[in-house]
Amino acid sequence: MHHHRNARAIVARLSRVVKALASSGPIGARPAIRDVGNEPRVSLPLMRFAVSGDAEKIKRTASRFCTLLWCGLTGITSVSADPALDALVASYPDHLAGHDGRSVIWRDGTVMPVGDRSKDRSFEETLDDPSILDQFAIPYPLEMQLKPPSINEDPGRFRNGAFFTKMYGDCRRGEVVKRLRPVAWLTRSGGATLMATSVNQVAEKLGQISTELETLPRKLVKYLVPSAGIYNCRQIAGTERMSLHSFGAAIDINDRYGGYWLWEQKRTGSFVWANRIPPEIVDVFERHGFIWGGKWYHFDTMHFEYRPELIELAKRGWPRGE
Repeated sequence: MHHHRNARAIVARLSRVVKALASSGPIGARPAIRDVGNEPRVSLPLMRFAVSGDAEKIKRTASRFCTLLWCGLTGITSVSADPALDALVASYPDHLAGHDGRSVIWRDGTVMPVGDRSKDRSFEETLDDPSILDQFAIPYPLEMQLKPPSINEDPGRFRNGAFFTKMYGDCRRGEVVKRLRPVAWLTRSGGATLMATSVNQVAEKLGQISTELETLPRKLVKYLVPSAGIYNCRQIAGTERMSLHSFGAAIDINDRYGGYWLWEQKRTGSFVWANRIPPEIVDVFERHGFIWGGKWYHFDTMHFEYRPELIELAKRGWPRGE
């Protein structure tokens, strides 16, 4: 009986894969590669390549097709062990089907190269244009004994724009607004209703965080209310990179008690890490998959953003500095 159940499960998975293939056009369609940001993207129909063309490209495409088929048949999300990419796929199960060590495979069939870790580029160059793998270059610490980070120790500030835009949508095209849902933010303590994305259940998780925060000592409410906001379709100050707020996946708590390195630099000409946010607040957010900007050298202590893959790796004690 056990073998019959396994067989039925495999057949069901194969059926889903075949339907995905069939829905994307006639078999034999010639591949076409499009750019997503600075990364090439190959959609599922592209994997059904024509016989003619560049042999190496065909080989890579065939390999990725086999990876997608393997994931669909077995339910195994990777054919190449990589703790960072494993954590990434596990953290976004509604969107990612698997990876092959070189690319992440989305559930709609999109294949997105993860790039290389930018060891030969400066911090500023990597920050401006990180690969997916670069996002894991700096380990996120879970220790609650807060201490000043080392120079340029900014775990989570490397964000691949193409990756997050595909997942959450482009706010400049109105794709994010339609996915926003209300969050009752500490309304029993004088807070207000905010709007966050429903993607990855972020709005739901922020609601759970709010409920937990209202059980903390009353003296901590001042750090949380009023919130400086969640959704804001904007670029990060002084850059052309989109903020996680533009996806509705980040929240700023009371900015009266929050510190921001750029404000300090503009005011004094330099900045030194400083923090007033109690660790009890940080702990609640981290347990729900949100990282804290207070653990950055370029600190933003009012800022929390949904990055469960970094929390998961921190729990495993990986990645370790090389």
